[in-house]
Amino acid sequence: MAAEQFPAPGVPEIAFLGRSNVGKSSLLNTLTGEKAAKVSSTPGRTRAINFFALLDTSQRKKLVFADLPGYGYAKISKSISSGWPAFIEPYLAIRSTLKLCICLVDSNVPAQESDRQLIDWLRAEDRNLAVVATKVDRLSGNERTRNLLALKKGLELDEVLPISAKTGYGIKELWARIESAGEQQS
Repeated sequence: MAAEQFPAPGVPEIAFLGRSNVGKSSLLNTLTGEKAAKVSSTPGRTRAINFFALLDTSQRKKLVFADLPGYGYAKISKSISSGWPAFIEPYLAIRSTLKLCICLVDSNVPAQESDRQLIDWLRAEDRNLAVVATKVDRLSGNERTRNLLALKKGLELDEVLPISAKTGYGIKELWARIESAGEQQS
C-alpha cells in the first residue's frame, strides 16, 4: 500500500501500533464492539494499514481507526517487512488527520528497544501518543504495579495506560483519550 492509496483524509484518525502479538486486533475489536479486526494465533498477519470507520448515530463517519502492521516478528519475510517503511512512515509522518498514535506494549514483557525506538520516532515527529500496556488481566495486582513501573522507567514515560481487551479493564479511560484527541483541531 502506497501513500496515494490511503483513503482521502476527512475525519480524525487514531493509529494503533505495536509489536506483533501485542493484542492490537483484540483491542480494536473491544473498542469497536465487533469483530472488525481478525485475531490470529500466528503473529505478523497484518501486512497493510487497515482502516476502520466508526460511525455516529446518523451513520456518518465519526472517527477512523488505523491498524498498522506489527513489528519485531522474525518470521515475516524480509521482502515484505522491508517495504513497510515506504507506507508506514509516510502515514505516521504526514497524515494531516492523524490525531493520536496508540502504542501498545505487552504488560507481561519488559520494555523492548523496538518499542523505545517507535516512541522516540513519534516524539521526534511531534505526534500525539498514548502508550497502552495490554494483557493486564494476566497479572496479579502486585505484578501489574511492578510491571507498569518498569515499563514507565524503561520507556521513559510519565504514563502507561493499563488495558485488558478480555475484561474491559482500562477501556473507558482509553476511550476518553481517543475522544479527546478526536476533538482536537488540526
